[in-house]
Amino acid sequence: MNSIYSLAEQKPNKDSDTNMNLDLLIENLRSPALLFFLLGLIAVRIKSDFEIPSNSSKFISIYLLFSIGFKGGHELAISSGGSNIAVALITGVVLAAIVPIVSFFVVKKKFNVYDAGAVAASYGSVSAVTFITVIGYLELNNIENSGYMIAVMAIMEAPAIIVGTLLIRYFDSDSKKEQNIGEIIKHSVTNGSVLLIIGSLIIGYVSNEKQALGIEPFTTDIFKGFLAVFLLDMGVKSGKKLQALYKNGAFPIAYSIVFPAIIGSIVAALSTFLPFEQGDRLLITVLAASASYIAVPAAMKMAAPKANPGLYVPMALGITFPFNITFGIPLYHAIINLV
Repeated sequence: MNSIYSLAEQKPNKDSDTNMNLDLLIENLRSPALLFFLLGLIAVRIKSDFEIPSNSSKFISIYLLFSIGFKGGHELAISSGGSNIAVALITGVVLAAIVPIVSFFVVKKKFNVYDAGAVAASYGSVSAVTFITVIGYLELNNIENSGYMIAVMAIMEAPAIIVGTLLIRYFDSDSKKEQNIGEIIKHSVTNGSVLLIIGSLIIGYVSNEKQALGIEPFTTDIFKGFLAVFLLDMGVKSGKKLQALYKNGAFPIAYSIVFPAIIGSIVAALSTFLPFEQGDRLLITVLAASASYIAVPAAMKMAAPKANPGLYVPMALGITFPFNITFGIPLYHAIINLV
């Protein structure tokens, strides 16, 4: 079967675009990683006692973040991106600032200011796991991407958390409540997942070619297998979070699908103006459409303790994450191909 990348280079017409988009959706639904995620959801649904030990799950998380960070740093070192790197970083920061503002004023009509700020920070920030899933998707379809996109992902965490917190401070009627922005920034940067990605990125960048190739069997060859097991675990965790979300009514569920779909579709269409290849356009789109359920909850415990994690965590993990890896990725890719 021809790769999606090859199909995208063919002369477009209505019938071929329709067939390509349908094939793209089918191929994504048949991905082993996605199927293992669905297996985890089914396990929760049928009340199976299956679970991956927490220590094993934590190790796999560390491995994935380390692997993608190291590979990204190495690619960044040998990349000839030049001005494209600066454009990508600026684009990421701008999106991480704009998306939470839009999100805040949408959900503020339904949620209190604390929950609205936490949701805004979540949807302005990014999901490293969704990013990793897209990397696997691109590799499966032989679509190239630039290593410096890892740096873009890492830099998008903190701005959204800061913007969400500032919005809470501005609209909070309790004028006596003060937040130390310096501490919030520090917590955002030193969050375990962010620190590991940035650290691995730097190590991959400074390592020479021979040293990097020496650990390639560990960072590359077994990556897809670990990703499948990790998504199986995420399926179980998402299934459990969904049960808590049902208590909050239909709005947060609808928002968790509609908002990222709209943001992702807009960014996918506008990405045609960026000097990126197809793979990088999809990555920046998915980063804009994803929601954080690791860094943001950790930061919000300090910045907005009155926010309800039983609301914004299930929204990001239980709804938006499954939507993006199931339908969002092929949707955004189809828009990029059409544009």
